Amino acid sequence: MTSSRPVPQLQITAAQARRTAIAAQGLSAPLPAAAGAYNRGHLRRLVDRIGLLQIDSVNVLARAHYLPLFSRLGQYRVDLLAGAAWPARPADRTLLETWAHEASLVPIELQPLLRWRQRKFVDGPWSSAAKLRAEHPGFLEDVLAVVRDHGPLSAGEIEKVLEAPGRGKPGWWEWSATKTASEYLFAVGAIGTSFRRGFERVYDLTERILPAAVLATPTPAEFEAKKALIARSARAHGIGTVGDLADYYRIRNDDAKRALLELVEDGDVLPVQVRGWRDIAFLHRDAKMPRKVTGRALLCPFDPLIWERARTERLFDFRYRIEIYTPAPKRVYGYYVFPLLVGDELVGRFDLKSDRATGRLLVQAAWHEPGTVPGEVAQAASAELSRMARWLDLDEVAIMPRGNLHGALAAAM
Repeated sequence: MTSSRPVPQLQITAAQARRTAIAAQGLSAPLPAAAGAYNRGHLRRLVDRIGLLQIDSVNVLARAHYLPLFSRLGQYRVDLLAGAAWPARPADRTLLETWAHEASLVPIELQPLLRWRQRKFVDGPWSSAAKLRAEHPGFLEDVLAVVRDHGPLSAGEIEKVLEAPGRGKPGWWEWSATKTASEYLFAVGAIGTSFRRGFERVYDLTERILPAAVLATPTPAEFEAKKALIARSARAHGIGTVGDLADYYRIRNDDAKRALLELVEDGDVLPVQVRGWRDIAFLHRDAKMPRKVTGRALLCPFDPLIWERARTERLFDFRYRIEIYTPAPKRVYGYYVFPLLVGDELVGRFDLKSDRATGRLLVQAAWHEPGTVPGEVAQAASAELSRMARWLDLDEVAIMPRGNLHGALAAAM
């Protein structure tokens, strides 16, 4: 391509872009009323479609990596995901835990495309590892040797074998020296997550975690790997700007732009102008642009449709921020807020919590968006909250008196 700025070959409306994005993420059609008879194949195809699942430690409702699947499948068995990501046999692993968007689960075949990032982590943003090398020479090698000889092991178990400096020793951050070493070795690809005990990683050597076919796959050149990831990002988005597509796998914008220029030449994406968008967008060749979408879903804060906040605002005219780290008196909508998607609009927000002790799904606040009909939003929310309670094996949905929708929602429930 002779120009560094592609010329849009098509102009579409913002509504068309929005429906394209929803369809690409598998959210355009209603879910079945009953629990689905899903298997590993369903799970594999869905994760391949959306590209990755972000992992997060917040467990106020359910772990973040389980929730996007619920939004797209409904009542599925969570052991399907655990069995794909942390199986007893490496040959059965179809998902890999690695750094991708953030800490993520990705289809196992993506591992070669992410090796360039592991190489950069060797000398990358790991000041704590540099300090570890300086103050405890040879400690990283000792941790690796323990995993090799005794793994799978958690950081705490490695620490006991080594009788290493623990958490809270003078001069250390909140992680122990062993946890710092383990996470560094995980980031650079020397060890991986064999399984999780609760939410705690249990590490083993990468060659004992990955299937043999993945280990044998040649490492592509860095730019070719980034180009392949941007192509996957474009497919998962359906449509997106350079910044949107770069963010999915945390690739620099200049690398993403270069990759997109080549993908345009290859015919994989089409540069388009979306009315009202400042930047050129790129439409994936396989993207569907339905005239109408009829899906309905509660979306967790780490759902890939909405995790890039500027894109969410551009697509839906919906300003969304996570308020987990905001002091409670300053929160606007709540601690762990789920937007509600109905058709091609985000129509409400719900602060949700699972109260296992009492068997209740707590709706700590319920809001409808300006311009929506409260009764209609409440009816849609009632159905999705009931579905979520059944999936979480909770007996009741309890509505707290906060937000401009709580009364209508209580009546609808």
